[in-house]
Amino acid sequence: MRTDVVIIGAGASGLICAIEAGRRNRSTVILDHAPNIGSKIRISGGGRCNFTNRHVSADNYISRNRHFCKSALSRYTPDDIMALLAKHRISFHEKESGQLFCDASSSAVTGMLRRECGDTGVEIRLNCPVNSIRKDGDFFITTKDKQYRSRSLVIATGGLSYPKTGASDFGFRIAEQFGIDVIPRRPGLVPLVFSGRDREFCRSLSGISCNAEVSCASGSFRDSILFTHRGMSGPAILQVSSYWNAGDMLSIDLLPDRDAYELLLRHRTSKKEIQNFLSPFLPSRFIQAWCREYLQIKPLCQFTDNELQEAGRKLHSWKVRPSGTEGYDIAEVTVGGIDTHELSSRTMETKKIPGLFFTGEVLDVTGHLGGYNLHWAWASGHAAGQHV
Repeated sequence: MRTDVVIIGAGASGLICAIEAGRRNRSTVILDHAPNIGSKIRISGGGRCNFTNRHVSADNYISRNRHFCKSALSRYTPDDIMALLAKHRISFHEKESGQLFCDASSSAVTGMLRRECGDTGVEIRLNCPVNSIRKDGDFFITTKDKQYRSRSLVIATGGLSYPKTGASDFGFRIAEQFGIDVIPRRPGLVPLVFSGRDREFCRSLSGISCNAEVSCASGSFRDSILFTHRGMSGPAILQVSSYWNAGDMLSIDLLPDRDAYELLLRHRTSKKEIQNFLSPFLPSRFIQAWCREYLQIKPLCQFTDNELQEAGRKLHSWKVRPSGTEGYDIAEVTVGGIDTHELSSRTMETKKIPGLFFTGEVLDVTGHLGGYNLHWAWASGHAAGQHV
């Protein structure tokens, strides 16, 4: 079967790419091994689809090629995806930090994408794994019962996160087959786990959360931390996990709004024990346990100036070293992927192999928490769809 475009992957980037190609009257086929389209769209935002963020910018993305995402983001904005939802009368609302969610379920978005594909003549073939791909002028894509021949081939197969949705390393294997460089991958937006004494400390506080600023490498995020049986989760930890590499230390500021030393110094005549004095500023059970672990337990009035300085330093820079992450099973994204130096930032086409495009999570572009990754899928898919 001959067609203009074959897209492998019926996720967000593959579907929006197909829609854009179909609008240009390009005959387009989407192939996917899964039984349904948009598996990750369906689970996004707890089933309400956090489809974008009003504040999308290149600063919300991690990549070794930090400027790569700018072109696609500038040409497909939050207003564009909001307009598409409005066209289909899908209502949505804004939560904190510009996050946009559907009022109804995520199925409204997958239904919208399926209708748009139908309106633009896109054929979607599900339960259709690809057995092999070769290039001999055109691309030849072989499935269990058919061979497709196309001038353009788009790999929109996603990353390794949430393997239960059908995620696999297929896109990375295709890149390697065609000599495209792939940057080492690791789970991102994922809870962190600890070992030894740190793990026992977290386990003792499981279910407790507190607000803090967490830093690692070049990433720093102010939000809540949630203690778990194995370590830490919560938005601040998920965010910083995308910057974390094995062996890295986290620095946690427990009082980001205050000068801890000045606060302690101002009340240095207090007869309250330090953990009781700090209880109004942090969850009582947490600060009681934390002070027992990291500070001397005695009344403030018995602390020397040097001891108060050291207590202030620890409150602003609590150092902990994770032993690992909870892995791809619950990671929201894959950090790393196809080296974007290999692609045109305008078209998503590879420089080495004319007609071969990569879009979405398979690329070394990872968004922060809050709708940024789904928006990258729309923007990169749209960019490719204009040129396939």
